[in-house]
Amino acid sequence: MDLASLEGLENVSFGRLAANTGLSKAGIQTLFKTKEALQLATVEFAREMFIDAVIRPVKSAPRGAKRMRALLDRWTVYAETPLFAGGCFRAANLAEFDSKPGPVRDALFHDQREWRECIASELRYAVATGEIADLDIDLAVFQIDAVLCAANTALRTGDDDVMSKVRRIIDGFLVSPAGSSVR
Repeated sequence: MDLASLEGLENVSFGRLAANTGLSKAGIQTLFKTKEALQLATVEFAREMFIDAVIRPVKSAPRGAKRMRALLDRWTVYAETPLFAGGCFRAANLAEFDSKPGPVRDALFHDQREWRECIASELRYAVATGEIADLDIDLAVFQIDAVLCAANTALRTGDDDVMSKVRRIIDGFLVSPAGSSVR
């Protein structure tokens, strides 16, 4: 996971994994058969770890704006104290595979779509119940995701103040119809 988040999934290989773990290259190859299968297993494991760290802990929060805030708070913890040496696994690998058709790209994009749908679902609920002002959900999700990816990069390059900026940006999406930020 650390290797894939630092150097990208293309650098995840049987040989590198064997060298880093002390296991035999043949033993690892027996488990995964192909480099692609190893990469897919890595993507799935990173996805599950993200879900465990960010999404599952907020399921008890009330739907809508409160859960959206809880998601973003959990994402902040995930970004500031990363699970992987290179930070957000998805952000570290999407660009590497965006123009490489195939199962690994599909798995990364599926993971990305799930995350965006999680955000969209809470925003839709908050709008439908009148918690927040009406907004273009697709555009808001795109903007929130873009800000989070940029924040991950900023954190990796030493901008420790970035999360206060992210919170201010997110506050702009979670405004009640009366014009105040929903807490």
